[in-house]
Amino acid sequence: MMNNLIILPIIIPIIAGMLMVIGRNMLIFHRLLSLVANISVGLVSVLLIEQIRVDEIQVLNLGGWQAPFGITLVADMFAVMLVLVTAIVTSCCLCYAFSSIGIERERHYFYPLVLFMIAGVNGAFLTGDIFNLFVCFEVMLVASYVLISLGGTRIQLRESIKYILINMISSFFFLAAIAFLYGMTGTLNMAHLSILVAEIGEGGLMTAVAFLFLIVFSLKAGLLLFYWLPGSYSAPPPAIAAIFAALLTKVGVYAIIRVFSLIFYHEPSVTHQFIGILAAITMVLGAMGAIAYGDIKRILTYNVLIGIGFILAGFASFSPAGMSGTVYYLIHDMITKALLFLLGGTIIYLTGTGKLKEMSGLIRLHPQLGWMFFIAALSLAGLPPLSGFIGKIFITRGTFHAGYFWLGGIGLLSSLMVLYSMLKIFMNVFWGYTNFTEETEKGTTKGLLLPIGMLTALTFTLGLGAEGIHEYVDMAVMGLMDPSLYIDAVRGGNPW
Repeated sequence: MMNNLIILPIIIPIIAGMLMVIGRNMLIFHRLLSLVANISVGLVSVLLIEQIRVDEIQVLNLGGWQAPFGITLVADMFAVMLVLVTAIVTSCCLCYAFSSIGIERERHYFYPLVLFMIAGVNGAFLTGDIFNLFVCFEVMLVASYVLISLGGTRIQLRESIKYILINMISSFFFLAAIAFLYGMTGTLNMAHLSILVAEIGEGGLMTAVAFLFLIVFSLKAGLLLFYWLPGSYSAPPPAIAAIFAALLTKVGVYAIIRVFSLIFYHEPSVTHQFIGILAAITMVLGAMGAIAYGDIKRILTYNVLIGIGFILAGFASFSPAGMSGTVYYLIHDMITKALLFLLGGTIIYLTGTGKLKEMSGLIRLHPQLGWMFFIAALSLAGLPPLSGFIGKIFITRGTFHAGYFWLGGIGLLSSLMVLYSMLKIFMNVFWGYTNFTEETEKGTTKGLLLPIGMLTALTFTLGLGAEGIHEYVDMAVMGLMDPSLYIDAVRGGNPW
């Protein structure tokens, strides 16, 4: 079913960003328009979710060119749920940035860059064409290159060079993988690729191409190939780091799930089991980093890696329970990671340091901040009734049903390490004798607690109201596990 709403989550941020570029110093206008644009994208995604629930997957063929010849946008439940969560998370991070990012960064196009990056993120979720997935990745990454270096501090410039080089290499491999796949199939439309790969069969060369895509997306997501991530996500200001942690790695995770559930799903004993092994190693290494460091930013960035491993552990099982857990946990992780990076940034902003040994007793001056951090820590560890609990239960059940007991066991063990690392921050930063007074604090929480409170409330709502989104998660899982639903929607009754 053709639906013009599908393109709005891509073009609204682009148009808003272009309008902002015209008036560089109109900062109030920038703030207002960036928030309005994100809220508009959220409302559009809610409308799309309801239309998908009633009429199933929505499709838009740009320029009227029928698939597989034209550019196709596809809105299935999985993609549009992620667009909605992206809009919510970005709106909260922007509200936080209003009080924390600084006028210099705002004047140097902070808000347009965020919106251009969000356009790339939404485009990656909604495209039905693998080359345009590459294009959307590049739009997202080019904006992120500027955001990570915006401000020009020494650590930002050092880490941005590493970040840009790694992503340029992965983009080269991405283009090479697309070229190989096009040479073998003669198409770039993902639904058409699904049919042709099934006909050709996953022989030696096709499996090699599949693994090349996996390497590319693993670099983007931080799955095992995460050398660049801890430093890069520690360098920028909290509002930017929160958007990166919540969204950028998740686009890589989404790409793995989409490509290996729609195109390369015929040899799960090879591809999916290998994804499971990568997920297990990532969780183990992430847990080791999280418990080893005594720096807030480092602990939080290693927890990003544990989350990525856990999401893909559910996908590796490729069972209904595991896939449900993956969808639940992916949504939870986007919200909770943004929340934790904003909380961590606020702590550093107040104390002037990220080292746990140099702070204590902060809860006496900032009880709201302390208890919100405690809630976020429990949510990340997967304790009921918070949002992480449902996803962890389903993922563990899915891995056990698939016979991957080792993977489920590593996931549960990593959850304990997450809890330990989070409580280490909580006990060191907020408990004990306070060595700070209101006069000696480096900053203020004015304007920062509202967006943090909104995200904290969301973790509660997702946990307690999991039954409310159960229908939508089931539809998302059904679309991922049955590629024919996606293919039939894109084909629209036309013979290929």
